[in-house]
Amino acid sequence: MSRRPNFGGMGMGNMQGIIKQAKKMQQQMEAEQASLATQEFVGKSADDMVVATFSGDRKLKDLKINKEAIDPEDPDMLQDLVIDAVNKGIKAVDDATQASMGKYTKGLM
Repeated sequence: MSRRPNFGGMGMGNMQGIIKQAKKMQQQMEAEQASLATQEFVGKSADDMVVATFSGDRKLKDLKINKEAIDPEDPDMLQDLVIDAVNKGIKAVDDATQASMGKYTKGLM
């Protein structure tokens, strides 16, 4: 006599419904990730001296540096401006990703 696992009152039909729902959610998540990847996000340093543009999959697509930000006597200033713009761009991607995907991950972490 084979014994079926006891799922605490869940019938096999219920389990199939849960699996179907999980697959649907996975497809929705993949569609949202694909949509995010096509979007562009911008990070700007102080006074827009450096502008970094990222795709939704966190790839740097463009970096514009205002010629006034280039001071051969002060390369540290340009480095700081680039770091600031890049960090703001990545944060914009992360914020959009959290807003979009958070509904799927809420309560999991």
